[in-house]
Amino acid sequence: MGFFVFLPLILPLTAVPIARLTEQHLHPRGAARLMTVISAVMAVCSVLCLGLIGVVGTAQIPGNPLPDSWSDPEVRAALPYHETVGTAAMWLLVLVGFACARTVVRHLRVRARARRALAGLPVGPGPSADLAVLPDRSPYAYALPGSPGRVVVSTGMLDGLAADEREALLAHERAHLRHRHHRYLLTTQLAACVNPFLRPMQYAVAYSAERWADEDSAQIVGDRRITARAVARAALVSHAAPAPGFASFAAPTAAAAAAGPVPRRVAALLGPVPTARNWPPAKTPAGLAAMVAAIGTAASALCALNAAVALLVVLKAVTPL
Repeated sequence: MGFFVFLPLILPLTAVPIARLTEQHLHPRGAARLMTVISAVMAVCSVLCLGLIGVVGTAQIPGNPLPDSWSDPEVRAALPYHETVGTAAMWLLVLVGFACARTVVRHLRVRARARRALAGLPVGPGPSADLAVLPDRSPYAYALPGSPGRVVVSTGMLDGLAADEREALLAHERAHLRHRHHRYLLTTQLAACVNPFLRPMQYAVAYSAERWADEDSAQIVGDRRITARAVARAALVSHAAPAPGFASFAAPTAAAAAAGPVPRRVAALLGPVPTARNWPPAKTPAGLAAMVAAIGTAASALCALNAAVALLVVLKAVTPL
């Protein structure tokens, strides 16, 4: 195992350069998918790394529940042993588990609270069956996933937009539901809980999901300038009154417009349609960053797998049948 067992904890730094470059050079769909996969793989490798370090480092502590044979001198000679590091790794695993559980519980709680708020609203027929309009002067709009998914928008938001901008707004939120962007966001949130080095990837995926929905909206509306105007107008309207707390969990248009990189989204919509590619050309900065991130992800997975196999082989050799 040696030093390589620690690499999965620091290798996520190699994925950071791709976060900004993929936003600029890849289609938002490909950027969101690529960064989500990278985040998930590196997070799993980080958890495996902490578990290996914890098992090895605490096997020699008297009174531990592990088999006594795991603390034999042969095991100490074959595996890196440091009691302080092993104990710290076990505590980090506990903290990671607590942080992930809290994130999932908060996600489910906000989702349930939003569902209860819509319980009294009937589901209408036709193409607008998923639309729920709340009589609220505070401007907000968000996509609520579920079966069925709902697009929730306040009267305050609708009153602040023109008719064509409303169409772009609803198309944007329906794109969030159709592509299940909440799963991308939750995955990267959990990955960031596991390894803080993956937090830039979380922010990049959130932005890419918004851009993905922007592009779908522009395609449905048929005019990129209308969607750009809707994004900018939603930012101006929602600036005076923030969206409700539960609105922020599913990448809402209003909340993202108020706090997110709205000028970049508007500029992208006013520019040409992004190329529909999921991997950048090799001879570009984005291509180089993608290769570095891919190599880092593969190295992280291989190091974690190698350490796990080595640990299993050694412990199986010293464990009596």
